[in-house]
Amino acid sequence: MKIDILTLFPGMFVSPFTESIIKRAVEKGLVDINAINIREYAEDRHQQVDDYPYGGGAGMVLKPDVVIRALENTKSADAYTVYLSPQGKKLTQEIVRDLSRHSHLVLLCGHYEGIDDRILSLVDEEISIGDYILTGGELPAMVLIDAVARLLPGVLGDDASAGEESFTNQLLEYPQYTRPAIYRQKEVPAILLSGHHEKIRRWRLQQSLLKTLLKRPELLLERDFTAEEKKILAQMLFEREREDEKN
Repeated sequence: MKIDILTLFPGMFVSPFTESIIKRAVEKGLVDINAINIREYAEDRHQQVDDYPYGGGAGMVLKPDVVIRALENTKSADAYTVYLSPQGKKLTQEIVRDLSRHSHLVLLCGHYEGIDDRILSLVDEEISIGDYILTGGELPAMVLIDAVARLLPGVLGDDASAGEESFTNQLLEYPQYTRPAIYRQKEVPAILLSGHHEKIRRWRLQQSLLKTLLKRPELLLERDFTAEEKKILAQMLFEREREDEKN
């Protein structure tokens, strides 16, 4: 996958993508990440990229001629263009999966008071990482790239890992444990030491359902439960009622 980032601050992307999993993905040639300075497409000697908004108001707005030139010179025939914007759809794992299927992503990072609205005609999708305001689209772009890159084949050490993580199936991930088996009088659940794969699988599913119910119950409202999940939930509710009766 190729990812081009249009930004006023390309230096912000140097460190995040020269560390850890993303660094290894780049070295393997699994993803090609380029930060492109929008100022390179300004044609005046001062390389002006913004101007005052028509109608008045505080702040500056990115100019359409500069940004559109940058987009047109960066986009390939199969590019999918995303504008990182607080007005966009909130980023979800489902959107991340959809984006990971594209061969070329172009990410536009806004700044100041935003972009001239005419630029949006060249954008395929607006995406937000949350209902809060940042100084620019650079940090959201980093979040999006990290989330997308780790779904590409070969990026994670075990490709099955991406299928078992929180939100993959609208469930939070089950609890994880490692050595030592006992630490400060707290023991790893015995079932995980049993070697019984089917019992472990069912326990993990039960724990995922329980965690989701307790921490993010709204996720369950959108879920189509399997027969096994319905049975587990019914048992959990029954045990909860019995516990309440005892108290």
